Amino acid sequence: MAKANVKEQILTASVQLLHSKGFNATSVQDITDAAGVPKGSFYNHFTSKEALGLEVLQRYIDGVGELAAVLRDRALAPRQRLQQYFERMIAGNAANDYQFGCMLGNFSTELSNQIPAMRTAMRAAFGGSTALLAAVIAEGQQDGSIGAGLAAADLAGFVDDAWQGAVLRAKAEQSRAPLERFARVVLDRLLH
Repeated sequence: MAKANVKEQILTASVQLLHSKGFNATSVQDITDAAGVPKGSFYNHFTSKEALGLEVLQRYIDGVGELAAVLRDRALAPRQRLQQYFERMIAGNAANDYQFGCMLGNFSTELSNQIPAMRTAMRAAFGGSTALLAAVIAEGQQDGSIGAGLAAADLAGFVDDAWQGAVLRAKAEQSRAPLERFARVVLDRLLH
């Protein structure tokens, strides 16, 4: 049986560790131990822990992008897309019993002042998710299913910001209640 790609082993172990423990609390030794590879292998594939962090963050963003694919599904009405998206996001948080939060949010609080390249990547990721939400909200405003009292970009930015707060609170409480409250208020009141 072929041995798994060492870089892939390191990345896979790192996603879990960096998301659950945080960037600064996870050492290269922790990562290589979890990946089952010698510590020297790390530096054969990554120039630094920061370089690894950027790849892990991109992998996480790509995973969230898969959940967000429903927002592009024009076979569904805009409000249905938003509802299914938030349901998927809530389920994603449930998978780790609400203990890990959002890696983007976690890294933002932990690393945005330490690693400029990480801050740039996070800014781009937040911008992309806000733009995607804004497009769906704008469609809903055009078909009348979402109120047009505020600009779609402003609503989307607020929704993204509120989601991060709800995830943070769900993590602190280890409960889905803040996420369900978020979805209920956003869908039933804010985007009505």
